[in-house]
Amino acid sequence: MNLNEIATKADIQEVLLAIEKLKFSINKKVEEKTFLRSADVRKMLNISDSTLQRLRISGLLNSKKVNGTWFYKLEDIKQIIK
Repeated sequence: MNLNEIATKADIQEVLLAIEKLKFSINKKVEEKTFLRSADVRKMLNISDSTLQRLRISGLLNSKKVNGTWFYKLEDIKQIIK
């Protein structure tokens, strides 16, 4: 685009639409999950299945089992990291 060219309303609307789409995609990526599955926790903490099980059994990491899948609160994981 040359500096001497004039932007039309349609051009401005197109840019605004592109900005809104970009904002939506950024917000979607930034949004953190509240609950994590076992695989996510193992990756985050870089631990094995047995270590995660030991943390769960010892009570150091609160968890809930739903339909055979263990879920952990993100806040609890962050506390363990600290």
